[in-house]
Amino acid sequence: MRYLHLTLIVLVSAAVIIFMAQNLQSVTVSFLTIRVTLPLFALGLLVYVLGMTTGGAIASLLRSSFRGVSNRSEGKE
Repeated sequence: MRYLHLTLIVLVSAAVIIFMAQNLQSVTVSFLTIRVTLPLFALGLLVYVLGMTTGGAIASLLRSSFRGVSNRSEGKE
């Protein structure tokens, strides 16, 4: 199972790198009152890193929640 996860990470990372290499034009991004012009590859990298951070935080939260529930059901609290 570990090799499957590693393979998926490598494939998705390669797809992101290829996307970033092929999209070098600048784009303007607006968020609330902020407007930023940056290369599309930088935006792709930023979104990718934010997604990894968010996904890791959610996975960690779920893992600790499941451990807490299993400890309570066993009476270990």
